[in-house]
Amino acid sequence: MVTIVIPWRPQPSRLAAFDAVIAWYRAELGDVPVLIVDSEDEVFNLARCRNLGVGRLADPDEVVVIGDADTIPEGAALREAIAAAATSGRVHLPYTEYRWLGAAGTAQHAAGVPLDDCDHEVVRGACSGVYVTTPATWASHGGQDERFRGWGFEDAAWHVAHETLLGEPPRRHEGRVYALHHVAELREGPNYEANAALMARYRAAATTPDEMRRLLSGEPHPEAQPVE
Repeated sequence: MVTIVIPWRPQPSRLAAFDAVIAWYRAELGDVPVLIVDSEDEVFNLARCRNLGVGRLADPDEVVVIGDADTIPEGAALREAIAAAATSGRVHLPYTEYRWLGAAGTAQHAAGVPLDDCDHEVVRGACSGVYVTTPATWASHGGQDERFRGWGFEDAAWHVAHETLLGEPPRRHEGRVYALHHVAELREGPNYEANAALMARYRAAATTPDEMRRLLSGEPHPEAQPVE
């Protein structure tokens, strides 16, 4: 049994990508359950939506694909990740190359050009887009930190937590994912700055499991002094 979880809050520039992603999953995996998830947060909270979606599964060992609403994987790599995630106790990324198609490449795909022939840029170090896991594995390293709000850093922080608490980075499968174009979010403002500051705390806790657990629990550092 596999369930697809897609965090989603409608925006005009994202509608076409959302439709393309849903169509791909239906064509590739057939009549699998697809959960479209949003939270009640005023500012879209991607981390919380991912956690809420995984939390809806009753079976802690059921495989769940957590897919961004603008990102399409390749079928063979996704199936490999689904099979492996069922028993590995690790999160799997069904790609070794992340391609951002941009406006030109996305228009080509909409016109019928195969994804692997579309214009693109390769995003080095990407760790987002599509995750394959189980509820038990997701919970074992804290899921994603819902203190990240708006755009930025929740994926990188999660990657650090996975590596620190589970002893290795998420496991990758040879293949590509393709991120479709939409209006970019602003990388500035109070939410972005707060996210960047929280990410710095993740970097400081990297490789130290006790420190990472304190960070995930919200517990202050034992040497921290109260603010007067």
